[in-house]
Amino acid sequence: MSAALGRLRTEARDLAELVLLPGIASLLPWSIGFRLLRRLAEVARPYSDAGRSALAQAHSRGWVGDAAHWTRVRRLVTLVDHADLYLARTRSDRWMARHMDVEGSWLPPGQPGIIFTFHWGAGMWGLRHARASGLRAHALVAPLDGAQFAGRRVLLAYARARTAEVARALGCPTLDISSSLRPVLQALRRGEQVVAAVDVPADLVSASQEVELLGMTARVPRGLLRLAVDQRVPVTVYLTGLKPASGRRFLRIHQLGVHDSVDTLAAQVFGHLDRAIREDPPSWHFWGEAERVFARP
Repeated sequence: MSAALGRLRTEARDLAELVLLPGIASLLPWSIGFRLLRRLAEVARPYSDAGRSALAQAHSRGWVGDAAHWTRVRRLVTLVDHADLYLARTRSDRWMARHMDVEGSWLPPGQPGIIFTFHWGAGMWGLRHARASGLRAHALVAPLDGAQFAGRRVLLAYARARTAEVARALGCPTLDISSSLRPVLQALRRGEQVVAAVDVPADLVSASQEVELLGMTARVPRGLLRLAVDQRVPVTVYLTGLKPASGRRFLRIHQLGVHDSVDTLAAQVFGHLDRAIREDPPSWHFWGEAERVFARP
């Protein structure tokens, strides 16, 4: 296959998986759109490359029972997560209230705080709920380096659109902390909050923390955990999941308070991810990066 044809096929696959399939489903009433996505997850083969890698990594660590079921659930969660970009642009907070069950509550508006979440489930509506509850929260995002999207213009456009939608969902600009945590400190001093998906591979950051996850040793970013302890800032953890049978969402908010120890805080934060993955292993989007997350035996 020529390089040009290979790139064309990649772009066409990205267009279908990131735009057309989830976009069409988002235009329909959710009960119908969800049934469409569930049917696609059962019979089609979207996300096959990423799905095969994730399945292999999860299987090698003992977190796959029925491989066919595992793959269907992962496809469905991925499809819904992509559809949320378009749903968030076209649905109101009243739609969110009808389709999402909420457990727990956020910090009071005006209370500075650090909010942790993970690449598990479909998290866009957790952001919308935080804003609807009066928080002024800034999502921490990595810069979109064009080099990592070489030959994939559709994927780059999707990533930029999703970053923009995260800012719109929260009603606050995102923060790039790749060079300094100063923007985080400034936001906290204004009585605002910051949101971070904290289960990224530790090789992306300068300082890491060892935690136990799924009975294995994982290395995770330490910077925000250290900041929360040093500044005595209250910590919140939230997870936004999907019920595969019905398409209903659920948002679980956990207040962890102020901690004096980074080790204790890290154990509590990642204890929530541990329980979420044990409850629904295919919903963790970073199985494909497991070799970078977990330490080698």
